[in-house]
Amino acid sequence: MKIGYARVSTSDQNPDLQLTALKEAGCQRLFREKGSGTQRQRSELARLLDQLRPGDTVVVWKLDRLARSTRDLLEIAEVIRVAEASFRSLSEPWADTTTPAGKMIMTVLAGIGEFERDLIRERTGAGRAVAKQRGVRFGRPPKLSIEQQALALRLLDEGQSVGEVAKTFKVHGVTIYRLASHQKRVARGIA
Repeated sequence: MKIGYARVSTSDQNPDLQLTALKEAGCQRLFREKGSGTQRQRSELARLLDQLRPGDTVVVWKLDRLARSTRDLLEIAEVIRVAEASFRSLSEPWADTTTPAGKMIMTVLAGIGEFERDLIRERTGAGRAVAKQRGVRFGRPPKLSIEQQALALRLLDEGQSVGEVAKTFKVHGVTIYRLASHQKRVARGIA
């Protein structure tokens, strides 16, 4: 069965051009959606993918109606492949996994996508390492400055409760508990 998927980004856009092309291509079922292609969770696309059976073909008017990034396209194409279905774009004849050439092109795209993800991961790791050497700290900034931390610990040592110290610095009690716990680990040489 040919199953069509049409998507427009905003409610003032009209999907009629896409729907007409999908019907002319022989689609027996149509799923239509309004929403940005950058959204990962699209209810109609999820319904379509859940209902795929072996031998079905998912048809779109253009690739950007299905996915906005190569990564998303490859992930969706993998779901379609696992369902033993095919994929076809009416506007991009090379994006047609019903043909051997189309399968080969999607395989090459998948390899390029994986290569690109690996390069990004490698560059990100190298960049983080260099930044750490320069003293850059990652994560959220601490709620309390070094001076405030020292004062909070002194107040705890003087017998004030965690709740009282937290109120003094207008932070949650968990922040003070973590500070005290970290200080104990440092004192024992664990941190």
